[in-house]
Amino acid sequence: MPNYEIPVIVTAFFLYFLAAICYISHLVYLRPVLARLGRLAAAAGLAANIAAAVLRTLASGQAPFANMYEFGIVMVAVTVGAYLWVDLKLGQAALGAFALPVAFLFTGVFVLFYQDAKPLMPALKSNWLLAHVATAVIAYGALTFSFAVALLYRWRSRLGAGGGDPALLALLPGLPVLEEMLTRAILLAMPFLTLLIITGAVWAEYAWGSYWRWDPKETWSLITWLVYAVYLHGRAVYAWQGKTAANWAIAGFLVVVFTFIGVNILLPGLHSYAL
Repeated sequence: MPNYEIPVIVTAFFLYFLAAICYISHLVYLRPVLARLGRLAAAAGLAANIAAAVLRTLASGQAPFANMYEFGIVMVAVTVGAYLWVDLKLGQAALGAFALPVAFLFTGVFVLFYQDAKPLMPALKSNWLLAHVATAVIAYGALTFSFAVALLYRWRSRLGAGGGDPALLALLPGLPVLEEMLTRAILLAMPFLTLLIITGAVWAEYAWGSYWRWDPKETWSLITWLVYAVYLHGRAVYAWQGKTAANWAIAGFLVVVFTFIGVNILLPGLHSYAL
């Protein structure tokens, strides 16, 4: 049976690239038609991305959560879907110049880890798989979105301080709007990061006979949770805002990337099957 999944996910990769170019060009040339083209390309890329996930599900007979490629393409779909929802609801096309390049780059990285669909290994055959990985998809998708917002915040802040083109500044969301979007995305992610750790611990007890074994993936998941807990604590207690909050969100996302990708490659452990 022909494998249509690879050309479909590669199509999503190129559509995300096209969308990123259109959105960036929109900010360079200030032409609304470029934003509309970017939106169409992003929506088409999302459709191809979802189709690839569906094809993987049909081929494997299970949810596409068994390895980094499968988890990654679903996470990208969540991120792009969140961006398109915000764009359509609030008209924030400028954010696409940051969200779609991230989606494009991540899709390319995850395609490098593609592997054919295969049956689940014994440790993964549990009803906890869906709960554990679904919480991770939502949490990491929201944090990816927060990263794009934080990048736009820093750029918007520099333009405003440096007397940027008024026509360009008029296309960009105000700093308070971006700061609120950033905090809401992290507030959305935190309960799911918490559930990610809890469901992972319960699953570990079922699979390995221990709730916590300080496996690299477990340890870095906890570090990720602590980084964003510090962000929310700083916002609530020390009134962190502006550049401080944006910089912390950007640094926090680098921890997410290491937890999700770097640990799998550099720190093999009980979760090595996630590759």
